[in-house]
Amino acid sequence: MSLARNTLVQATLTLGSRILGFARDLVLSARFGQGPMMDAFTTALMLPNMFRRLFAEGAFAQAFVPIYGGVRARDGEEAAAVTASEALSFMFAVVAGFCIVLQVAMPWIMPVLLSAYRDDSGVMFAATTAAQLTMPYLACMTIASLLSGVLNTSGRFALSAGVPVFLNLCTLVPLLAPSFLPMSPPTTLLAVSAAVTVSGVIQAGLLWWGVRRLGIRLNLSWPRLTAGVSRTLKLAIPGVLAGGALQLNSVVSQLLTGSNEGARSVLYNADRLYQLPLGLVGVAIGLALVPRLTKAFVSGDHEGGRRTLDDGITLSMAFTLPAAVALFVIPFFIIDATVTRGAFTSLDAARTADVLRQFAWGVPAFVLAKVLTPPFFAREDTRRPMIFAVISVAVTVALGSGLFFWFSRIGVDGVLGLAIATSVSAWINVALLGGTLIREGVWAPSVRFVGRFSRVLAASAVMAVVLIPASLFYRELSQSLFAKEIAVIAVVGVGALVYGVCIVLFRAVSLSELKATLRREPGASTPTGLE
Repeated sequence: MSLARNTLVQATLTLGSRILGFARDLVLSARFGQGPMMDAFTTALMLPNMFRRLFAEGAFAQAFVPIYGGVRARDGEEAAAVTASEALSFMFAVVAGFCIVLQVAMPWIMPVLLSAYRDDSGVMFAATTAAQLTMPYLACMTIASLLSGVLNTSGRFALSAGVPVFLNLCTLVPLLAPSFLPMSPPTTLLAVSAAVTVSGVIQAGLLWWGVRRLGIRLNLSWPRLTAGVSRTLKLAIPGVLAGGALQLNSVVSQLLTGSNEGARSVLYNADRLYQLPLGLVGVAIGLALVPRLTKAFVSGDHEGGRRTLDDGITLSMAFTLPAAVALFVIPFFIIDATVTRGAFTSLDAARTADVLRQFAWGVPAFVLAKVLTPPFFAREDTRRPMIFAVISVAVTVALGSGLFFWFSRIGVDGVLGLAIATSVSAWINVALLGGTLIREGVWAPSVRFVGRFSRVLAASAVMAVVLIPASLFYRELSQSLFAKEIAVIAVVGVGALVYGVCIVLFRAVSLSELKATLRREPGASTPTGLE
């Protein structure tokens, strides 16, 4: 159960960051509503985040971890540190240069991304400047991602999972400042954008400190295309192409929503909520799986790899399915009770809830893709995940664009079409990944896995039955409990309690296994001064 423990560490610390992130989004929505400044901020944040997923946290990071882990196992810590230093120097130089190019080109890029405000020079200037201020965040995250890989390979997950909290802490400061200081919306926007980059510097600095505390000495030097870097790039290039295809989907969505005032804000708010289980569970389990699967495949322990994958899928669905059920059954309840205030109205909440429901049934697929991809990377196979990603993105772009224009023409919100297409393509990607692993014998669902997974489904179904009346009597519950905020906390709490009881009663997870998640993995070392 050390996989569960590592996932629990990741998910718990990520939860703290996401709670603060949700608080930041509440203040953002109250401050800007679904207007031009909110659209400008989401566009400015979208650019470094999009390329961060592609370069820093995407293919390069996933290709680096197996190589670093292999060198560490074969040649020792010193050789692994050299490999990491070479990769860090090369990747940082490439990404820093890329950031500078984007900053220079931003006055020509922004009118394309935010075409709805092309004739509003004030919004264009604010959005362009905000994007230029956020771009250095990408370079910082490149360093942070590689350092996180070093820590995770060494069995240290807490620091890498905890540092993202600084993004939310730093951005909350200028968002709350107008309550005490006179600041116009454009000034607030620029201050928040600058705070994004400040948070990146803090995160990279803390992770550098964490690696040094482990006794690992990394150095930034003049970038060189060494054998280790070449091998990493060879593995990463298919993943970069796959990531590029995924980001193409993001670009298409941004271009479509950029022509519709408020649409980008709707997509942002829905995205933040459905991405919560992905960030808490999918990413956490994915990070915990790669080192364990790499070790299993390098040592030839294929049965151990299958068991690890069984546990990873069961664990991910045990946390993800109830979240997906809640987002599908009570989306308006959640959004109106938590986000509606200030410039954000109940009409905004209703529009966002409709989009969120279409994302919700794709949430399990988003998480499963994060769990089913590590077996490919652990075996240094990045080509086929690339092919599958390209296929799924082609479906998203074609279906999403078609539905967007068709829905808009018949008077339905076009953003719904983008959400539907995203969920459809996610399930196609999962079918391709899972089907390949089963066909090649890398993973064969065991009888134990099927039984436990069925019990997780049953517990989720019971929870859905409990939540349905809450969605029907939202107003009455809010009045009887004095406030909508109290009502949503009570309903979510009851749903979680019912699900937890069912999980134990149905024996999907035993009490002994829950206790085992708190135990440290046998043989894990505790470096001096770093816990």
